[in-house]
Amino acid sequence: MTQQFKDQGGAASSNPSRLIRWIGSKLATRLANLVSQQQKRHKAEKRRQKRGRPHRVEFYYQVDDAYSHLAAQTLIPLLQSYEIELVPYLAGPPSGANAPEPELLLDYSLRDSLAVAPHYSLSFPPAAQLPKTDQLNLASAILAALTPSDFPQAVVEVGDALWSGNDAELEALAQRLGQAEPASAKAAVDKGTQRRHELKHYSGAMFYYEGEWYWGVDRLYHLENRLIELGLGKNGVAERVMPRPDIDFGENKDDGSLTLEFYPSLRSPYTSIIFDRTIQLVRDSGVKLVMRPVIPMVMRGVSVSMQKGFYIFGDAAREARTLGLDWGDYYDPIGDPVRRAFSLYPWAREQGKEIEFISAFLKAAFFDAVNTNKDTGLKQVVENSGLSWAEALKIVDNEDWEAELEENRLAMLGLGIWGVPSYRLFDQNGQEVLSAWGQDRVWLVAREIKRLLG
Repeated sequence: MTQQFKDQGGAASSNPSRLIRWIGSKLATRLANLVSQQQKRHKAEKRRQKRGRPHRVEFYYQVDDAYSHLAAQTLIPLLQSYEIELVPYLAGPPSGANAPEPELLLDYSLRDSLAVAPHYSLSFPPAAQLPKTDQLNLASAILAALTPSDFPQAVVEVGDALWSGNDAELEALAQRLGQAEPASAKAAVDKGTQRRHELKHYSGAMFYYEGEWYWGVDRLYHLENRLIELGLGKNGVAERVMPRPDIDFGENKDDGSLTLEFYPSLRSPYTSIIFDRTIQLVRDSGVKLVMRPVIPMVMRGVSVSMQKGFYIFGDAAREARTLGLDWGDYYDPIGDPVRRAFSLYPWAREQGKEIEFISAFLKAAFFDAVNTNKDTGLKQVVENSGLSWAEALKIVDNEDWEAELEENRLAMLGLGIWGVPSYRLFDQNGQEVLSAWGQDRVWLVAREIKRLLG
């Protein structure tokens, strides 16, 4: 993990040395370790008590980010449910290696927020479009003038007007709430961005509490669990403000009339924790599966910063534990291990074992710390898939697979999605009804299947 995240903005080698691979793998394994995380939380709490800080939750709001508008709607419920102090910040968008596709990200954040909002009992203007520059500037000026106590209520009002494209309402809010001068508004955003950077993060819609980050409404239940463990729930709070959605496809089973395209990769922490669960959903629901694997982003020349890499691995570890998985004994398969494995993928598919093959590779790399850079490691993957190593040796290291995986990448990019795992669901007429990115969208896929089969 150190080589692919070797600096804050530069690209990294897609085929690191054995020493670099080993060191990075050990570091990533430690990041994923439950005992290590608990120790960090315990130390953080000791520091908080020693310095006399209240239980302070920081919130980083990015004005042009749809996810931030969803997250802002949870601020008042959080304050009503937990004994916390809320400190809001305005912050800028991710940049450099933290944002490989910034324009696509804004487009996708809007589309995804519209899709998930009703499932979280949140609101998003149904005809929303990306705001214009003058609207964003006015919204920022209003928010920069607010006191922390006024922010939770006002930010929702401003966001509703902004994403509705309601200029008259924005102007009315500026009259009622006031607005900062442009230089002051920029300074407020710069201050929040710098604070976030110092705390080693990069994204909008983020919550921060004592050394740990939580992204938007999708990770809020991790923060809530921590606050409850600390005894901060008001009035014996039992229900979360934002509970984790269940993966529920209903009672009806499909006969293969629906089709689910699944875009996994072999070096994605999030793919590794949701691959088998995705396959289980396919088998339980009866939908037809079309698997379209892609090359890992770093091997496609997409840089990933150290900040982002560390956050992803630690976050994947929390998600894995929520799914009941013993995950995180890691040996990085970047470079040759991934290429060699994909050279066997078409052959595995011919044997009807493509699912077993990818599952076995992910288990080896992310659950069992198997060094797939060695023949002994790849042999273990092949044999655990129910395939013959002797036959694999005859075809390994071919390049016949490259055109197919590039075609898959381009198809995924055509959906406005550039990362994995991703999904595309088609109805009985072959029409796309949903495309979604992330292991935290399997529940959304399941609910759409339920709706279509209803």
